[in-house]
Amino acid sequence: MIPFLLVLLSDEKYYNSFWKMIRIWSFFLIYGMGFRLKIDKKEKLNPKKSYMFVANHASLLDPWIMIAMNKNPLLFVGKKELVKLPIFGFFYKKAVVMVDRNDPKSRKQVYARIKKRLESGLSIAIFPEGLVPTENVILAPFTNGAFSLSIEYQMPIVTQIYYDAKRLFSWNFFKGHPGTFRVKQLNTIETKGLTIENKEALKKQVFDLVFNELNNNKAYMKDTNRPNNEREIKSPL
Repeated sequence: MIPFLLVLLSDEKYYNSFWKMIRIWSFFLIYGMGFRLKIDKKEKLNPKKSYMFVANHASLLDPWIMIAMNKNPLLFVGKKELVKLPIFGFFYKKAVVMVDRNDPKSRKQVYARIKKRLESGLSIAIFPEGLVPTENVILAPFTNGAFSLSIEYQMPIVTQIYYDAKRLFSWNFFKGHPGTFRVKQLNTIETKGLTIENKEALKKQVFDLVFNELNNNKAYMKDTNRPNNEREIKSPL
């Protein structure tokens, strides 16, 4: 894919073409590895509108699932640490808006870059846990970024729930197998009229929605409460 990536990431005007290519790539990757997608969408989105997409994060396949689910281009906001990965890091820094979570200046620069890209009709995608938590965690606390941005630019929030990635594509080398990824996309949450003072309430609202969905799902909780979770399999992310 490198020759195509070099061309399509050489200029922002090619981003729509880049998105079409990586969507095809995502389906090839997911289905080629023996997985299937079972998607439940509660609401049809306006293709001409910008949204903030958020989801729980438990597997390396999560971003590919989000890409496969969205025909309209998304701009991911991701961790700066991934730039260090060989080869992948080179393309990652061209395709993703990076943020250094420990640098306030970096967070301000994210706002400037996103504003420019939103004007071209893109939506934003963030995994608000900010990390892949250990296996025994149902859902890690959310960071503020997704909710500050959604209020700043009055973007509705689209919440996606990934139930099976932890079991089917685990960080533990000895776990995982082909199967069906169940994904639910909840109704949008409007942010029109909200101010930064509403950020914490908005964050809690979305966190509670995701947590309750996961906590009430027997298969997900069985993954989370595995007998050998005292090993606390940690991801490199």
